[in-house]
Amino acid sequence: MLSGILEQNPKDAFARYGLAMAYAAEGKTDEALREYDVTIEYNPDYVPAFQMSAQMLVQMGRLEEARERLQAGLAACERTGNAHAAGEMQGMLEELG
Repeated sequence: MLSGILEQNPKDAFARYGLAMAYAAEGKTDEALREYDVTIEYNPDYVPAFQMSAQMLVQMGRLEEARERLQAGLAACERTGNAHAAGEMQGMLEELG
């Protein structure tokens, strides 16, 4: 269903993020990361894509990429006024050191 939505509107943030989450749930990490990246490319203020992809990168041991993603996510939080997500991402960043 999500693929059908994306065929009609490839920039649909909710559908693309949902597809990334579905791939993540199936353990298809490369596909999930690709969809998170495209979500962010088309929607640079879609904060959940930053947060979830950073978590996935941490789980994969790709810590420097996770740090970069969190920093970009914090900038998106600032642009959108999302203090809650900013607090969570700042906490993740501090845990990474």
